Amino acid sequence: MKREIAGRVARLALAGALALNLSACFRPLYGPTASGESMGVLLASIQVDEISMAQGQERIGHYLRSELIFDLDGSGQPSSKRYRLKMQGSETVQTPIVSSQTGRAESGTIIANVKYALESLDGTRIITEGVATSTATYDRSVQRFASLRAARDAEIRLARVLADQIKTRIASVMAAKP
Repeated sequence: MKREIAGRVARLALAGALALNLSACFRPLYGPTASGESMGVLLASIQVDEISMAQGQERIGHYLRSELIFDLDGSGQPSSKRYRLKMQGSETVQTPIVSSQTGRAESGTIIANVKYALESLDGTRIITEGVATSTATYDRSVQRFASLRAARDAEIRLARVLADQIKTRIASVMAAKP
């Protein structure tokens, strides 16, 4: 009986030691950065440029830029800018479900790709770059306004997801760079 209890205590002590050891491997994303500045200050120092989109697709670029400006610095306080975020995007709409009776699309899927690059304000150094991709679906209706509103809501949802992806990727790079 004593051996069994001693074995359990030893296993718990080993598990605790491993957990304590591994806890030093993780750094909170929004905690102190490698440079010593807070993540909020670093993100607020990013200037978000206008997004280059194809003609007729500017609305999703507007939504995405607005989301990023708010996500990166929603304080409303002026801050000095050290970085510039440049983006170029594209959007496609697919209709995967078509009614066999009416021949009309019953739903739509918006697919957006945004290529982004975070660089120094003077443009001499690229900090990080990548591509964010996401989709949003919506139901189409025989009522034109309802379909337009559903598509616009899907674009807004899509912009939020893309903004979150871009912000998280930028924050993860900036947390590790001195």
